Amino acid sequence: MGEPETDGMTGGKLVNVVLDEGSIARSTPDVEHDRAVAIYDLLEENRFQPVGSDPGEFDLRLSLVERKLVLEISTGAGEPVVTHVLSLSPLRRIIKDYDLICESYYEAIRHSTPSQIEAIDMGRRGVHNEAAQILKDRLENKVEIDMATARRLFTLVFALHGKG
Repeated sequence: MGEPETDGMTGGKLVNVVLDEGSIARSTPDVEHDRAVAIYDLLEENRFQPVGSDPGEFDLRLSLVERKLVLEISTGAGEPVVTHVLSLSPLRRIIKDYDLICESYYEAIRHSTPSQIEAIDMGRRGVHNEAAQILKDRLENKVEIDMATARRLFTLVFALHGKG
């Protein structure tokens, strides 16, 4: 077996992720479950390295302020590293698309055949990948992340979207 692929990244990692309670939209149990799983999975395995910072362990606080995504990054010891504020405009259309396809997916789980569920899930994963790539691109030159980390972060951004 070869070495794990690193995408040229150095060794930073998220050890804590907090979603601003004031930014979180109340949602369905399905979305709440997806959020909890995304945080758990993100903390289990991620690549997260603020550009210009030494490799280490980082905390991330996500919030929405004036329709912008705010990423407050600090060291595992709680010392501020950097705060990035990103416009959500490039993600708005895809968030709407993802919301619609998720509604269809959760409805299909309750009432459709396995092949119909699989087809909708394939579409959902495709839209999720597209959104993750947009987020990864928006963080370029700010925070180095891999695609799996970008996917999980998008799930959390999606959890915030209802209030934004």
